[in-house]
Amino acid sequence: MTSEGGRVVGTPPAPGPRSGRKDGRTARRPPVPRLWARPEVGVFLGAVAVLVFFLIAAPSVRQGGSMATVLYQSSTIGIMALPVALLMIGGEFDLSSGVAVITSALTASMLGYQLSLNVWTGVIAALAVSLAIGAFNGWVVVRTGLPSFLVTLGTFLILQGVNLAVTKLVTGNVATDDISDMDGFGQAKKIFASSFGVGGVQVKITVVWWLVYAALASWVLLRTRYGNWVFAVGGDQDSARAVGVPVGFTKITLFMLVGFGAWFVGMHNLFSFDTVQSGEGVGNELIYIAAAVIGGCLLTGGQGSAIGPLFGAFMFGMVNQGIVYAGWNPDWFKAFLGVMLLGAVLINLWVQRTATGGNR
Repeated sequence: MTSEGGRVVGTPPAPGPRSGRKDGRTARRPPVPRLWARPEVGVFLGAVAVLVFFLIAAPSVRQGGSMATVLYQSSTIGIMALPVALLMIGGEFDLSSGVAVITSALTASMLGYQLSLNVWTGVIAALAVSLAIGAFNGWVVVRTGLPSFLVTLGTFLILQGVNLAVTKLVTGNVATDDISDMDGFGQAKKIFASSFGVGGVQVKITVVWWLVYAALASWVLLRTRYGNWVFAVGGDQDSARAVGVPVGFTKITLFMLVGFGAWFVGMHNLFSFDTVQSGEGVGNELIYIAAAVIGGCLLTGGQGSAIGPLFGAFMFGMVNQGIVYAGWNPDWFKAFLGVMLLGAVLINLWVQRTATGGNR
């Protein structure tokens, strides 16, 4: 700043954005629009709409036992949808998650029965196998840079063939032997497949585990450094690596979390039905991914939550059982699934554009 002839002459201010115009990404918006931009809100309203629809269309849904069945169906999907959602937030997919559930159950069943061991030996071995499958998927993706879609598609085919071939080789059948009379079965069943009464209604323990895992996943995503890593890796892994985020470690552990979910659901299946069909699980991976997408997880990564997939899984369970209670042809489930998935993608697109101030 200088003085000329008694006048103060200063450097003119740098040109800036015109008054009243703000970047949509940084402009402060009122609380209500910000709330509506949350992906959980859309899926929550969708879940409420589906529930109300079937409460009207299928009056038997109003009974406590029916709702307990809906929650059970939702929990078996939701427990797997949670780690799949975390993996998608991290920018990856796992198409082997459906058959990995069966691999886990087959491992625990055949190892315990064929070697006459306590069932907990098979349970622990199955956990090791499931985590190893997840670690293998993550390691290949990180080391090769190949799309996780292709890597896990290969794992899917490998596990599908191994499940069937090994089961036939060991048991001489396509299903494992009944393990209900083996040592430790009762203890394991209490943890993975028991029921408890609430107001005269029997509720499966998986419902409790589902809610506990959802709360834990929410805490990890929102309150821990690892949660920040997950969002950063899914948003832009090169930028994340540049600021010190361990991209490889994050991706591999996310795949291992999917393995853990597959192990838990596999143990539930085993101790619920005492035996396992080796050809099951095919197609379930699409349901897990769809529940995550309906719950607000972007296919491109970097956005999502643990609460959204919880409501997404509930919508699946409600539609699946609601169609039965309404007495409709169960083939309609696929049609409802397609409508929900398409609607969720459109809602996610709107949320993304709203959050970034996009107009197109």
